Amino acid sequence: MKTFKPNSITAALISSGMLLSSGIAYAQEAQEQQEQQAEEQQVEVIEVSGFRGSVIESINTKRFSSNVVEAISAEDIGKLPDSSIAESIARLPGLAAQRLDGRASRVTIRGFGENESATTFNGREQVSIGDNRGVEFDLYPSEIMSGVTVYKTPDATIEAEGIAGVIDMQTVSPLKKGERVVQVNLQAEKTGLGKLNPDGNDTGYRATLSYIDQFNDDKVGVAVAITTMDSPNQEKRWNSWGYPGFTYEGDSYSILGGAKPFVRSSSLKRDSIMGVVEFLPSDKLKMTVDALYVDFSDEKILRGIEIPFAWGQGSISADSATVDPATGFVTSATTVGQRVVVRNDLETRDAKLNQLGFNAEYEVSDSLSLEFDASYSKVERDIWSFESYAGTGRGDSEGVADTLGYTFDGGNTGAHFSHQLDYSDFNLIQMGGPLTWGWSAALNDKFNLAGTPYENAAQDGFINAPEIDDELTSLKLAATQAVEAGPFNNVHVGLSHRDREKTKKSNGYYMTLDAFPGMLVVPEEYRLGSVSLDFIGMGDMIAYDSGAMLADGYYDLTAENLTGIQHLTKSWSVNETVTAAYVQGDFDTEVGGMTLTGNVGVRYVHTKQQSKGFAGTVVDGLVVANPTDISHSYNNLLPSLNMSLRIDDEQTLRFGAAKTLSRARLDEMNASVQTSYSQQPNAQGYNWSVSGGNPALEPKTAVGFDISYENYFAPEGYFSLAFFHKNLTDWIFDGSSEIDMTGIADPATGDVPSNPIGQLNGKVNAGGGTLWGTEFALAVPMNMLSESLDGFGVLASYTVVNSDITDNNGNAYELPGLSDSIMTFTGYYEKNGFSARVSMRKRDDFKGDVYGIGFDTVQVDVVGETIWDAQIGYDFGEAGHKDLEGLSVFLQAQNITNEPFISLSGDNALQVRDYQEYGSVYLLGASYKF
Repeated sequence: MKTFKPNSITAALISSGMLLSSGIAYAQEAQEQQEQQAEEQQVEVIEVSGFRGSVIESINTKRFSSNVVEAISAEDIGKLPDSSIAESIARLPGLAAQRLDGRASRVTIRGFGENESATTFNGREQVSIGDNRGVEFDLYPSEIMSGVTVYKTPDATIEAEGIAGVIDMQTVSPLKKGERVVQVNLQAEKTGLGKLNPDGNDTGYRATLSYIDQFNDDKVGVAVAITTMDSPNQEKRWNSWGYPGFTYEGDSYSILGGAKPFVRSSSLKRDSIMGVVEFLPSDKLKMTVDALYVDFSDEKILRGIEIPFAWGQGSISADSATVDPATGFVTSATTVGQRVVVRNDLETRDAKLNQLGFNAEYEVSDSLSLEFDASYSKVERDIWSFESYAGTGRGDSEGVADTLGYTFDGGNTGAHFSHQLDYSDFNLIQMGGPLTWGWSAALNDKFNLAGTPYENAAQDGFINAPEIDDELTSLKLAATQAVEAGPFNNVHVGLSHRDREKTKKSNGYYMTLDAFPGMLVVPEEYRLGSVSLDFIGMGDMIAYDSGAMLADGYYDLTAENLTGIQHLTKSWSVNETVTAAYVQGDFDTEVGGMTLTGNVGVRYVHTKQQSKGFAGTVVDGLVVANPTDISHSYNNLLPSLNMSLRIDDEQTLRFGAAKTLSRARLDEMNASVQTSYSQQPNAQGYNWSVSGGNPALEPKTAVGFDISYENYFAPEGYFSLAFFHKNLTDWIFDGSSEIDMTGIADPATGDVPSNPIGQLNGKVNAGGGTLWGTEFALAVPMNMLSESLDGFGVLASYTVVNSDITDNNGNAYELPGLSDSIMTFTGYYEKNGFSARVSMRKRDDFKGDVYGIGFDTVQVDVVGETIWDAQIGYDFGEAGHKDLEGLSVFLQAQNITNEPFISLSGDNALQVRDYQEYGSVYLLGASYKF
């Protein structure tokens, strides 16, 4: 019999202080309990490691926190069959992920979209590579994380704001590791759909080298992790232009306007270096420096055919139309005399993240400690999206036309087409603009040999090239004083300052072939064969290296912003300065013989925001712009309360209440607007008419509470039942407000009007409502039922969310990211070195943000999905093979059932906007720990 001690994973957790460096002292409290048990008990304990150990570690994080939290450990992240850290996070109760190009990237908490939660890294707010605040988690390598904690209830010390919660990612602490560790991880990856483009890849790799060590009598600790990844991804996508009205036999129906199906082959490449240095110059002072560099590139090859239908040149044969009487939707039809656009596109999304942090903790005395924290982070992101067009002739009504038919076979997989032309014939399908897209004065200066303008027929391709820079500097000074004041045992005070600036530059270029006004047969050296579009019935189409042709000078470029004002109104800079002060008291007392712990505090936040952009209009076909610079400031007071009542050693009752806020989307706060001035005021009395961003937007706010019951019936098992409710105010909707146009000249006259106040049509703070729900979570080690089931276990959760929200006009509103129900399940077996897991995450329909035309963020109706993953593994050391100690191997299968991503245009399930099929992904890996 051994003296009682916590298992190695639990002890590591308890000593690690994984939570934010805010003074949340659950770890110290738990360690004291363990030491007391060690003195009082003599029991035999079997040490548990591996995935089962990580389950215990995550449970203890939840159990001993003062707040309502969920957690995963490094073992969870490394051993679950997940392609990104977002998928690991999405397995936590109440959380869900939205896929982007087949990978989980955006995370929602309890029905709120990613813009309503905050993400921190070692307790510090994060910049993002998107246009807004929501973090795309595939930027962060899971291999460098020691754990993730999700705060569903806040406290005053947390340095980030979010109505939904805060997601904190943590790096390893080398001194707390207590031993030298050198580990190598290698993985080979293969996609189940194969190589859809001839120049794509269907195989890839991942590799990590990590080193942790301690020096100078454990006064210096070092951790370094180097990772590299080249992860392939394939996609078959059916995408619609929309569904206009169609009159048939005097009745009105909806019909397919057009479609843009394609096949995509992409590679996500990510190289990163993470370093942590801890230094203990004395028993009273601890200093930590951490740094992270990530070089991220997502390269895509897209080929497909844009197929006009009701919005095309052809005539629809009424006799061919079949109508679904239940929905009034034309499920099949034929169009004669139609011309299509053959697309060979390329897209790259490059981002570089630099992050540096310094933290110092000093014990002034046994009762007083000080903390200083400083950090800097920056992201630079460039998107380069290149479209190349080909067809049978240049311009409308030129070249060979086709007879095209479509049929919706039911369900929501999109349409299947019929055709008569061979789109893989390089002699028939030549480079050039087969349709005249829109209108631009910049292109209408091109004439044919007879001197007739081509009416926009000079667009042979297009380049979208938006850029994002996001920079954040943070400082914090905090103190913790031990007190004996009634139930209170600690008081925390702090002052922090954050300065963030995000800049977006929108660029676009029309492309015209140097062969204009003629078409161009693809030169032999750029031909890549053909691509199969059999999945939508269009057979094979030509494939060529359009990027190489651009590089070799086959195209001339014309800036779209000369005549298109949309780039001006999408170019902006927002600076946000946040100064905060807080005070919080931790309490520990008894109520009716039960221990009551928790914290109560208040956080004061002062925000000053400044937005710079342009006020512009189009005069004589050209964009005329004046710079804008608008500032706004406001204050918020955010009280919070967390209480944990320990009914006995196993049962805990929690309560949390707080006022929280979520800041407006950065693209909605921009000062770039489209303007017009009228000598006669409108009905509201304004001469200026302005549309665009609103720099005076203030945060959305919520007053919420959580109550939960938790029962920790075993070290590896618990169940919890929670109810949460939030009252939402100051939500952001479309509306009108006043804007000061002082100093802005009337573009038509060049004079500055005497009345500078205008009417801004954009976003306003108005409306609100309530959101509430219940949440159930369960972890069961099956050896509780029978010793023969030792090693088996189940993790499961189920969340139901409801809302009642109205906009500023009293209309019902559905929150982005809200699914009525969310389910997760993981079944596992781990014993004697062998492990096996199967995992499921399921969510109902929701409204999600996706990229639209010009990479604008648009909201669509996303169909619910159920995703299954699985993994088997073998640890030779755990199995008793001492000569292979440290070696483990595994095989993962992701998206086993090939679950598609589906979004709709409206409520009709037949009107599919997107049907994206990604296939399964398989990974074979090995890890060796020295």
